[in-house]
Amino acid sequence: MIDYHFTPLDSLDALNQCIREHPAVLIWFTGPDCRVCQDLKPKIGQLMAEHYPQLALAQIDCAATPDAAAQQQVFSVPTLLIFLDGQEFIRKSRSFSPAQLASELERPYGLYFGE
Repeated sequence: MIDYHFTPLDSLDALNQCIREHPAVLIWFTGPDCRVCQDLKPKIGQLMAEHYPQLALAQIDCAATPDAAAQQQVFSVPTLLIFLDGQEFIRKSRSFSPAQLASELERPYGLYFGE
């Protein structure tokens, strides 16, 4: 099993800095009582570690940091946002599969990173 780590972001400033500093980043928006989040997050983390290792991983607890969720117009959890060069590229909310995400990410990731 390949190791992955979602960096916790605890403020709107931390979110904005993360998006600015990483050319490619996945932001995972979650909530403390979200069972779907808890089930899906390890699968997404493993997928990213195995196939998209240059994508930084971060997470935001929407209950603890509602201003960050509001800025990104996140109204349900889980929500996953992928940014390339500071621009939102992919948005997935509620129910989605890792395979669906992988099929949407494969081509742009390969073009972006030259793989």
